[in-house]
Amino acid sequence: MELNALTAISPIDGRYRNKTEQLAGYFSEYALIRYRVRVEIEYFITLCELPLPQLADFNQKLFEPLRDIYRNFTEEDAQRVKDIEKVTNHDVKAVEYFIKEQIDTLNSFPAEAKEFIHFGLTSQDINNTSVPLSIKEALEQVYYPMVEELIEQLNDYAEQWKQVPMLAKTHGQPASPTRLGKEIMVYVYRLEEQLRALRETPITAKFGGATGNLNAHHVAYPQYDWREFGNQFVSEKLGLEREQWTTQISNYDWLGAIFDAMRRINTIIIDLDRDFWMYISMEYFKQKIKAGEVGSSAMPHKVNPIDFENSEGNMGMANAVLTFLAQKLPVSRLQRDLTDSTVLRNVGVPMGHTVIAVQSTLKGLRKLILNEAKLQEDLDNTWAVVAEAIQTILRREAYPNPYEALKALTRTNEKMTEETIHQFIQNLDVSDEVKAELMAITPSNYTGM
Repeated sequence: MELNALTAISPIDGRYRNKTEQLAGYFSEYALIRYRVRVEIEYFITLCELPLPQLADFNQKLFEPLRDIYRNFTEEDAQRVKDIEKVTNHDVKAVEYFIKEQIDTLNSFPAEAKEFIHFGLTSQDINNTSVPLSIKEALEQVYYPMVEELIEQLNDYAEQWKQVPMLAKTHGQPASPTRLGKEIMVYVYRLEEQLRALRETPITAKFGGATGNLNAHHVAYPQYDWREFGNQFVSEKLGLEREQWTTQISNYDWLGAIFDAMRRINTIIIDLDRDFWMYISMEYFKQKIKAGEVGSSAMPHKVNPIDFENSEGNMGMANAVLTFLAQKLPVSRLQRDLTDSTVLRNVGVPMGHTVIAVQSTLKGLRKLILNEAKLQEDLDNTWAVVAEAIQTILRREAYPNPYEALKALTRTNEKMTEETIHQFIQNLDVSDEVKAELMAITPSNYTGM
């Protein structure tokens, strides 16, 4: 079968392709090859700018045509690299040969300069810069804006519903009332804090030759400070931080931290999904109905909270892979084994599931219709929750054993009503002013700050 959205094995590239297609520019095979070409060319340009003696007279007017090789990189170009790889049986060497082919089409490119493409490097100097660069740009251009959109939507609801009282549930049981907007604001705060932590996490790259010691560079040109060269190249040309001590491959510690930070954000969204699922089941929200949609193949009345369920499931998939990546990548035998290479090709998988999930959460949130009458009904039916307020004021007034008195009143199987509570207050041995203060407390106004 031809590969398309119907025949793809992964739902990321199949059922959900319309949601994840934007990630192809960062994590597809085509994208990885393009990033490799970009790193190779920027490295060559940096050698010219050093300059190495053999490149001192290199015409800098050729820098932009060189950059056009990756700027204008096409799927046909990527296929050419794959065709070369069939011969070399090495993906990064195929990139080197492809660039040399492209150089042959440039006028006045000195033939002796070609051999400084991939000069002194090992394949991981390209892979361990290309992959972090793709992650960095995917975070900046896709992930951060997406999470910020979710935060903005939640913030809008928090403001819109900041005065709406709501019965809280701790351990699933009625608890001191809260406000709907404040409960949503908790998620705004949590997401903002973890997004800030993710943004502050360094995205690092390995760039140090075959075993991390810059052996080839040093033996050919011992007069240069190649460590400083590597630091400047990785920082100034790629916008990453160079790891100072490595083996052949990245230490992956900071990349693991990136994945852990993403996982924390995803976990918060799972928590949010489950809460809104519960609020819908409690009828605190109704959902907008779209003509023609079916909630159940058997039960015509149903409007299921499928968007929050879809998000929760995809976030679980994303977190499983993120956890594996964070735990596996920093572990490699001696100076290097190959397990990191195949694992790194999957960094787009958790990103894909995350994109699907956040879009589903947003879709679910934007379907919500507040059912304020149901929130008020639950408050009116649960007068026992003012017991905390009453016993606290009685403590202030030095009333004997106030907690125990309220416990005896409310911790029964009898329903507490407004009348029951007010009768208890009227029988208290306190001043009329205190009684008036206590009588003014209701489940709807005992909501704190």
